[in-house]
Formats: sequence, C-alpha cells, structure tokens
Amino acid sequence: MIVVALCSGGLEKLVSNEIRKLAEHSKNDFRITGSEFGKVRFETNLSGIYYALLSLRAADRLLLETASFPASDFDELFEGTRAVAWEDYVPKGVNLVVDKVRSNHSQLSAETTIQAMAHKAAAERLCKRYSQTRLPEDGETAKLRVYIEKNQAQILLDLCGKPLFKRGYRVEGGTAPLRESTAAALLLLSLWRRKYPLYDPFCGSGTIALEAALYAWDVAPGLGRRFAISALGFADEKIENEARKSLIERIDLSRTVQIYGSDSDSAVVETAKANLGRVLKMISGINSGAARPVCTPKLWWRKMEDAKAPADEGFIITNPPYGIRLLDKESAEDTYRKMAVLRDNFPSWKINILSSHSGFESFFGSNASRCKKITAGASETYFYEYDAGDRKKIPERTQDKQTKNTKSVVNTYTW
Repeated sequence: MIVVALCSGGLEKLVSNEIRKLAEHSKNDFRITGSEFGKVRFETNLSGIYYALLSLRAADRLLLETASFPASDFDELFEGTRAVAWEDYVPKGVNLVVDKVRSNHSQLSAETTIQAMAHKAAAERLCKRYSQTRLPEDGETAKLRVYIEKNQAQILLDLCGKPLFKRGYRVEGGTAPLRESTAAALLLLSLWRRKYPLYDPFCGSGTIALEAALYAWDVAPGLGRRFAISALGFADEKIENEARKSLIERIDLSRTVQIYGSDSDSAVVETAKANLGRVLKMISGINSGAARPVCTPKLWWRKMEDAKAPADEGFIITNPPYGIRLLDKESAEDTYRKMAVLRDNFPSWKINILSSHSGFESFFGSNASRCKKITAGASETYFYEYDAGDRKKIPERTQDKQTKNTKSVVNTYTW
C-alpha cells in the first residue's frame, strides 16, 4: 500500500527518518519511495499504516494513494478516477467527498471543476456497484484529495480525519498555539534526549513540554484518539488493536524526566497545567494498569529573566512571540533582545528557538550555529540552534542588514 505523509516544508527528512524507525519496533517493512516539499511517500502494509497513524510525531496527515495516472484533460481524469476500485475502500452507506484539490504546472487548473469531475467519477462507480441512485449525505464520510502535478493526477484517500497534530489532550490552546507536530519536530531537530533537562521559557499552553514528556515516556502520540480509517472498507480492528497493544507496552512512566516550562502570563500557565492534566488522564485511559509517572513536567509562572539553569547541561527549546498574533513587531523584537539573558543564565546549555523573524539573530545578539527554514502553509519560520560555547556576539545592525545577514545562514542545517 502506498501512503503519503504530509508535513511542514523542511521536515521531509525528519519524517522520513521517523518512518524508517517504525520498522525497529514493529514487524512491518517501511520503504521510502520519494519525497517533495511537504510530502513523504512510502510503502507499507495495513499494520504499518496503523503504526504510522499512531506513532508519527512530526507528520500532519496520512493519505492512501489509490491511483496515479496521466490527466491532461477531463476525460483522462474522469476515466482514471472511475477505474479505481472504490468499493474496496468505501463501504456501502458511507458518503464520499472530494475534500481538497491542488493543481500545479498542469493543463487542468480549474480546481472546482476538477473536484466535481473526480467526485462524479467515483460516485458513478460506487452507485453502480451498490445499486444506488446517489451516495448517502449523512453518517460516515470518506474524504478524497486530488493532486495534479505536471499533468499527473494523484488520487488520495484521507486516513486520519482530524490531522495528526490533534492528539486530543489540548482542549485549550491559548492565543497563538504551536502545533503539536511542530513542537515534536523541534525536539527531534534539536537532538534532545530524555537524560538532559529541558526548559521552555515561553511555554504558553505547554505544547513543547508536553510533547517532550510523551517522547521521553515512549507514549505514541496517537494512542488517545481514533482515525478516519476505521470507516473504510479495508479497516481491520484486530490489526489496529495489535498495533495499539504493542505501542502501549512500550510506555515507561518510571523514567526520570526534567522538563520545565514557564511563562510571564499566569493565565496561560494555568492552561498548560490543565493540558498536562489531560495528558496524564489520556495515558491512564490507554494504560489503566500503569502507575502514575515518577515525575512530570514542572510548569510555573515566572519571568524569563529570573530563570536559572537547574543543571550544568541541558536544552532550551522555545517558541517566543512573533509579533503577529501576540505582541506587535516592535515588542517582539524587544523580547528577542531581552532573551540574551538566556546565554548568561544557561551558559552550557544548547539553545533552540523557533521564530518567524528572519532577523532574529541580530536582536538576540548572536549568530546561530545552524538555521533551518520550516514552512507550514503560507507561514515561514526559522529554527535557530545555538550550540553551547558557540555563541559569538554580533553588533547591533539596522533592520535591513539584520534580515540580509540572517538569510545567509538559512538552510545550512546539517544532519
């Protein structure tokens, strides 16, 4: 079975590595067959699909490729879509909708017409097979996506329902919440390991701290939710339960974790604590016989300037305000200047910062060891990494020079 994993642009190699590692603790093969901006394509079996849905931390969505064929005109699109054995995927009584369409560098560019034509072709086949005049309009729904790239159509069936970053524990997200999948990606990119303390001085709703706890305890992020695959014709509850059981057995709450988060806004700290409570409740629900964790993330109200390193070595991973939804641009830049205190208060720690400001380094006063651009939709962010002992200070610059200087190091991240 061919699956496409969607992710933020720039995280393709990270997601590919996650997929390959799934083979280490499952009895399934995973073969990467290609990747492009925001997508990783791989082959596996049904059990592997369940493991991927339950386990992937940095991916946003999984789609099953039902067909790929040339489509330079609407006749080819219609016939290619109708030729798919939809009865193998969509059971009788389940509705079918074309959820999204994308066309790039192709003769077919009218997305609404592409949507209508693909739906008509699939519905025609299903109605004929099930002796119906029309598909049901209520109840369970299977969602399709049609991507056409250089006149090659790809027909994809959604396996997730809600995106994978909807873990189920974060009911309250605050004003500008960080996606759970992005927070997990920052942990993986930083090379953080659970033996090291971790601190987020702008914890907000606690997403980085909570994703770190799930990672440290080997809690697969999808264990607390269900997926759209359950309504499809090839779903197998026995195989899914075997995958869940295997992943639940990996959970280890006896590990000592040193995870800290703080924020100057007491209200969002309370939100973070409520989200932590839901994480613990979720774990208890999926593994009722387990004891409570030996230690959990510590979340408190505190000004960044007052924070001191609790150990000689550790990791700061944080997502400060961008000046878009929180603060204005000038206030955000002032915050970046004040963040220089982290270099003094955490002298031997690795500092990792996600910001949408391409001139962040100049306000922070230090060139990053590495910088990687991450694109989610129309939003571009930069992941700045500062290795301990590699924090050469740079002088103040004008705004134009700040932006120009930073762009020179973007995409120099080495794996």
